[in-house]
Amino acid sequence: MPILFPAIDLKDGACVRLKLGLMDQATVYNEDPAAQARSFRDMGFDHLHVVDLNGAFKGEAVNGSAVDAIIEAVGQDMKVQLGGGIRTMDDIERWLGKGLARVILGTIAVRDPDLVKRAAKRFPGRIAVGIDAKGGRVAVEGWAETSELTAVDLARRFEDAGVAAVIYTDIDRDGVLAGINWPATIDLAEAVSIPVIASGGLASMADIVRMTMPDAVRLEGAISGRALYDGRIDAAEALDVLKR
Repeated sequence: MPILFPAIDLKDGACVRLKLGLMDQATVYNEDPAAQARSFRDMGFDHLHVVDLNGAFKGEAVNGSAVDAIIEAVGQDMKVQLGGGIRTMDDIERWLGKGLARVILGTIAVRDPDLVKRAAKRFPGRIAVGIDAKGGRVAVEGWAETSELTAVDLARRFEDAGVAAVIYTDIDRDGVLAGINWPATIDLAEAVSIPVIASGGLASMADIVRMTMPDAVRLEGAISGRALYDGRIDAAEALDVLKR
């Protein structure tokens, strides 16, 4: 069954959604991220996607206390994955030791792929790679810089490394409810053996249904932010569709 991951993006301690990855285009949805996590749990979700946005830009944890509160609130009931500013083995070990299901490595996957491979070997099933693409090229440092790598180029670096998943975000669609970039996402899923999670632009129940199509069988699931917060998709209906 495909997994729908509700998203909590943290900026200055609050739960926000960005538009096109721009920090000055943030909408605050909840000043209490732990309460938002509990709300998602109560809707029936058993997975949660969390990003420390400030941390992604700074290269180190900034919203750590908010993440701690989320783990304390739902860590026994939900599998929580965290990305943003996790750049060292010490960071990885510390966060996994707090009870996260897995950590997401983005910038460091470009800068130091060997670290990702070592971490995947040391923590089997608990390391995901975040691939964020703008105009088809991988972006790093909180999406502030674009590299020359394509998403497929980067994902292929981690074939047979033991990486649990690749989270693929189309930045040009993130937060604007334009629908997931299905062609690029499915192309990536078919190019590698690592399970792929779609992110960026999930807009409606049409995207939920699209996750159940035969050509999407390689996907682990998709992440939803604004569409859930704005009520464009109903949690119970979405979970029922995926279950069926």
